Amino acid sequence: MKFFTFRNITFLLLYLLPFAVMAQTSTDGSTYRGSRVEVPFLNIAPDSRSGAMGEAGVALSPDANASFWNPSKLAFIESNDAFALSYSPWLRHLVPDISLSYLSYAHKIDDRNTLGASLRYFNYGSLQLNDDQSNSQGTYTPSEFSLDVSYARKFGENFSLGLTARYIHSSISSVSFATSSGQTGKAANAFAADISMFYKAPYGDDNLFAFGANISNIGTKISYTDSGPKYFLPANLKLGVANTWNLDESNKITLAFDVNKLLTPTPPIKDANGTIISGKNDDVSVPSGIFQSFGDAPGGFSEELKEISLSPGAEYWYNQQFALRAGYLYENPSKSDRRYVTLGFGVKYDIFQFDFSYLAAAQQNSPLANTLRFTLSASFGGTSNVSK
Repeated sequence: MKFFTFRNITFLLLYLLPFAVMAQTSTDGSTYRGSRVEVPFLNIAPDSRSGAMGEAGVALSPDANASFWNPSKLAFIESNDAFALSYSPWLRHLVPDISLSYLSYAHKIDDRNTLGASLRYFNYGSLQLNDDQSNSQGTYTPSEFSLDVSYARKFGENFSLGLTARYIHSSISSVSFATSSGQTGKAANAFAADISMFYKAPYGDDNLFAFGANISNIGTKISYTDSGPKYFLPANLKLGVANTWNLDESNKITLAFDVNKLLTPTPPIKDANGTIISGKNDDVSVPSGIFQSFGDAPGGFSEELKEISLSPGAEYWYNQQFALRAGYLYENPSKSDRRYVTLGFGVKYDIFQFDFSYLAAAQQNSPLANTLRFTLSASFGGTSNVSK
């Protein structure tokens, strides 16, 4: 019988998003608590533009990648059709063949209505299969993907709402594998939805202030066994603001700032008998878990604040043809503990644009250090506003 250890995949998830497991050791040696979620690839920033701005993107000017950051922004795309393809080698310090790919498309139906679609694919690379005598049984390539369809509509000239439906497939193994409880594992499927809003306020000499919000991955729990435990999807709240100043005809600067909060329960502290001594029971329904996530941290309000990550970023455009970007992402060391500087640039020619980003982790020996993202996008028909 072929045998696969689920711990191999869990080890990789530790570095996909730090809240993928309930307890880990941070870079300074302390232990922190995070919610147990699966398919954490859903919250990895896929594109180079926001990836270079500290992963701030909720209120940035709309492009095809708005399907990930804030689908309601799609209503303000000025081109009739927008397309983007992004690719990122992932965790190359650990495994040489893990990658994230993201394909997105938006089509304007009319002046108020826009449809979007996107495909997100995470490849875990090749892993070794062994039988229960540790004899090699070959290799296989686990993967996960999500398929989204979004709809955005304008209400007035400066406000829009968006809805997204999502199908998620997680193929941890191409063959059956044994879990620690002795059950037979299987590929998992789930469904989720996003709700979002976007508001922009022009002022002064062609300057623009914008605000956005996106609640993503509200959906069914997911399980890799028929009768085993079911885990939360990484439901998430993003709020963001952005301000763009047109300095003159050739120079433009945008400052953006996002805050992020995972909307899943924080595990309570239990004694040796399993009795909760601080916090709340995290074995709850999805709706209860979302509302509970705002006030269930065992450490009280101060710990709740530590669960919020911050993403300031900046973008400079010259002549709407060349862009420089920089940003910083901060998560509290007692929680997720991701801290890194991001840098990048963009080049636009006619209807095409190429963007690149680089991640420089603040922690020593971080597996996320030197992460690269590449994005190629294009806009067809109408007036493209990718750089606006």
